[in-house]
Amino acid sequence: MQTLNLEYHAADRAARRAHVGVVGSGDLEILFEPGTDPTASVRVRTTVDGFDVVWRRVLDAFFAHHPVAGRYELNDFGATPGIVSLRLLQVLETSRKPAHPERNRI
Repeated sequence: MQTLNLEYHAADRAARRAHVGVVGSGDLEILFEPGTDPTASVRVRTTVDGFDVVWRRVLDAFFAHHPVAGRYELNDFGATPGIVSLRLLQVLETSRKPAHPERNRI
């Protein structure tokens, strides 16, 4: 088990907490908590050791295009870089939706 802690400058904001994915074979869970300071704090916990460079490249590319402030907890069980990117996009999309869209209907 390996843990990576990274920080990125992040000026954009999200509306609410979000949770996407699952910790399972080849998948990834992300827990997101919006932040008020201009920082994205990322903690990656992975079962696969030795992929620091790959993680940094994927996260560097993501935050270069989506600098959203907050705390990101990524719990990995062998996800590919494509799955990591997909889950990161999903967590941002989820964090920007209303908490209960069905309550907005009459």
